[in-house]
Amino acid sequence: MTDDADRVLTAVDALADEAVAFTQDLIRIPTVNPPGEHYADCARFIGDTLAGFGHDVEYHAADDRPEHTAAHPRVNVVGTLRGRDSRPAIHLNGHFDVVPAGEGWSVEPFAGIVRDGCIWGRGAADMKAGLAAAVFAAEAIRRADVARGAPIEISGTVDEESGGLAGVAWLAERKRIAADRTGAVIIPEPLGVDRICVGHRGVYWFELETRGRIAHGSMPFQGVSAIDQMTAFLAHVDAELRPRLAARTTALPVIPAEARHPTINVNGISGGQPVDGIQTPCVADRCRAVFDRRFLLEEGFEAVREEARALIRDVASRTPGFEYDVTDLLVVHPTRTPDDSPLIATFQRALQRVLGRDAAIVLSPGTYDHKHVARIAGVPHCVAYGPGALELAHQPDERCSIDDLMNATRVLALALLELTV
Repeated sequence: MTDDADRVLTAVDALADEAVAFTQDLIRIPTVNPPGEHYADCARFIGDTLAGFGHDVEYHAADDRPEHTAAHPRVNVVGTLRGRDSRPAIHLNGHFDVVPAGEGWSVEPFAGIVRDGCIWGRGAADMKAGLAAAVFAAEAIRRADVARGAPIEISGTVDEESGGLAGVAWLAERKRIAADRTGAVIIPEPLGVDRICVGHRGVYWFELETRGRIAHGSMPFQGVSAIDQMTAFLAHVDAELRPRLAARTTALPVIPAEARHPTINVNGISGGQPVDGIQTPCVADRCRAVFDRRFLLEEGFEAVREEARALIRDVASRTPGFEYDVTDLLVVHPTRTPDDSPLIATFQRALQRVLGRDAAIVLSPGTYDHKHVARIAGVPHCVAYGPGALELAHQPDERCSIDDLMNATRVLALALLELTV
């Protein structure tokens, strides 16, 4: 293994320019979600690259999903580098959708420029550099001419930023990623090159709609403002719920430290007349807000859900005329790789050789496609390991250092070598 590892690491070094250029080219395809721009173009670019590297390539369109349309098709790509036996494959998965660029950039967000030792652009960290690391880790093993046993699979998938239902979940539902054919899954999310991520917190999204009574804006006392009702609930969240959440702490190593507590965020709010429309003097009779509650493994979903509803009932009991509907939008349970998974030990060894230090074992504050791998595909052995800083994801001037890209590629290549020979 030592001679093979040396050859593989030498191959990674020789591929550095190609890996950087591939990352730049991925960033230049603006796969913004929503609505899902240029997915087919990006899937084809990844597939053509994998085919050139000896992979058998498949395209999977999630054409039965409501997100899939003629204007915005949901196209996933999977490449397979065959091994010499029929063992379950080692599967590397990366999503290629990115969030909107937003404001505040000092560079053009989809130019994919290299500056100050970094690749800049929307998706550079989350997670197009990670996709590049996966592609070129596998390619380094192929170019080093190491005799592989297990197959290596690489998938580029859609919609992770909006839940992954047309991406990894769709592939898992159709058994393309499944326990009987997939030995392990590696997701190169930007958690840091010295960290191995073994799971994530849970998510509960719910919508609260308050209902008032419309009236003339000059006589608001004749109506009931749904916005005022929502304001009462928001005040109760601040006064009652947030202090409770701040007092709870998980025993698990969730990063950053602030995320070891459960949290709640208002993702969006809408009520009354559109502010950009023609103004009319009316008391708002509807107000809607979407809440994002991140919860700990120790809390449990049912308790979290009941806590939210009890808070709403409490506000309703003390607020005259408070009428409401509440709707569950999304539930993702916390996910954790088993402590004794051989995948963790493999990455610990690879990281120690490349970086010369022990890996930190962490959990992510937000969810990623691990949830679908564990719960739908039924594959217990899954970790996230990839280049980039989580703190730069979704930010203006998102970037990934080239050193991180190449060190992550080295670690991935050594882990793949151990897992497949």
